[in-house]
Amino acid sequence: MNLLAFETATEACSVALYIDGEVRERFAIAPRRHAELALPWAEALLAEAGLQRRQLDAIALGRGPGAFTGVRLAVAIAQGIALGLDRPLLPVSTLAALAMQATGPRRLAAIDARMGEVYLGAFGWDGQGLQPLAPEQVAAPEAAILPEGEDWHGAGTGFAVAGGMLGARMGTRLRAADAAALPHAADVARLAAAAFARGEVLPPERVEPAYLRNDVALTLAQQQARRG
Repeated sequence: MNLLAFETATEACSVALYIDGEVRERFAIAPRRHAELALPWAEALLAEAGLQRRQLDAIALGRGPGAFTGVRLAVAIAQGIALGLDRPLLPVSTLAALAMQATGPRRLAAIDARMGEVYLGAFGWDGQGLQPLAPEQVAAPEAAILPEGEDWHGAGTGFAVAGGMLGARMGTRLRAADAAALPHAADVARLAAAAFARGEVLPPERVEPAYLRNDVALTLAQQQARRG
C-alpha cells in the first residue's frame, strides 16, 4: 500500500510517503511557508522512492483542527491530487496524529488555538491503534472539559498556554507532557494506513476540514476581552 500524507495545520509543515509500512518524511517548522513547501516535498519524496503518482493507492491529510489557512491548504492539496488520480482520501484528526507522540494507553493532545484557547483531544491507545475517548473541543484551558482517570500522557503546544493551565488542572493525573510537540505527516500516514485497511476511505468531494471554532476572526475588543 502506498500513501502520500500532508499535515499543515500548525506552524509545522510536513509531508510523508508510506510504502508498505516504511515511512519517509519531510518536516520543518516553517510558518507561512506551507504552500511553498508541501507540493515540492511531495514530488521529492516520490522521486527518492522511485514511485510515480499513479502508484499511490490513496492520499491522506491532517483534517485539523488547527490554523484555518493551514487546514484548508491540506484539504485543497489532497483533494486536487486525489481528483487528478481518481484516488480516495483518508482524513485524519490532527489531534490524533499529535497524540501518536505521547506514550501510554491514555493520551491527551492539545494544540495552541490562539486567542487564549486550545484544541483538545483525548485518546486511548490499545497497542495497535488510537480511539477517541471524547469529542474534540476548543476552549480556554481553564474551561476545557478534562478527561477522567489517571496516568495521562500529553503532547502539544496547548500545554504551554496560560502558563501551563492544562497541566495544572490535571495535576498528578498527568504523568508527563511535551509542550513542544507538533503533529507530523508521518503519524498521519500511519493512522491513515490503518484506516485504509479498515476500508475507511472517502471520495475527495466528501472531505471537509475540522475547524471546531466557528468564529474565524475576532475583533480587537473581543481578543482583549478573551485575554482578560
